[in-house]
Amino acid sequence: MTAPLLDLALARRIELAEAHAAVNCANAVELLPSGADAAVERIAGGFAIYCGAGSPVTQAVGLGLDGAVSEEDFDRLEQFYRSRNEAVRVETCPLADASLIRHFGERGYRVTEFSNVMALPLGGPDLPTAASADPPKGLTIERIGKEQMDLWTLTVSHGFSENFPVTQQILDVMKMFALGSNVECYLARVDGAVAGGATLALREGVAGLFGASTLPAFRNRGLQTALLRQRLARAMAEKCDLAVCIAQPGSISQRNVVRQGFSALYTRVKFERAWA
Repeated sequence: MTAPLLDLALARRIELAEAHAAVNCANAVELLPSGADAAVERIAGGFAIYCGAGSPVTQAVGLGLDGAVSEEDFDRLEQFYRSRNEAVRVETCPLADASLIRHFGERGYRVTEFSNVMALPLGGPDLPTAASADPPKGLTIERIGKEQMDLWTLTVSHGFSENFPVTQQILDVMKMFALGSNVECYLARVDGAVAGGATLALREGVAGLFGASTLPAFRNRGLQTALLRQRLARAMAEKCDLAVCIAQPGSISQRNVVRQGFSALYTRVKFERAWA
């Protein structure tokens, strides 16, 4: 499978697809029983997003892909988070304008995370499909509706939280993603028992794959591969031409998607500044 050629237009398309998924999370906050605070502001071609203190969704995405980032733009970014007593965190694409990086250096930001944007062109003759390999015995995968949302949220959260307790914040984050517009949630069962789940976000031909986890008792049985192929088949049915997911460099998740034809398109860097 030939990797797509990275240019500014493609990077902008990918980054804004993820940014809009996060914006949809913020818009879904009011649907949660906890009634958490949320806010969104368009800044420097991207979005600053707040979905509660310490939330993984609380960060800026897509900045600097429409040209230079001015001092005024960066002041607005910092004020957005400082007014909420929250550190500034910016997921930064390597194709962002150099002015954005200069601001980070001048204002004392530090690097706190790297993540690989993994991409797979869709529609090729050698693309794996949901039916191209024998699924695990007894496995069924279904796209769920709102009546099963709490079960999906709890299942995926427990799949992510083997070594730490499932908190209300984790449940809220997963539910925010699930309730976003153009998002589909899938639940996997083995012999009728709930085993895992995953999510698919569709926007302007980009299929975002995220929120995939398997309960410990059902790991190493091919569930993640089956969930991935199910979502890729669905994305192609919706005429998407690119599938994208985020993985930590060298992680098991990255190795799993590489086996399905994904390649690392670029590495994002998270810049962060905490307030004294």
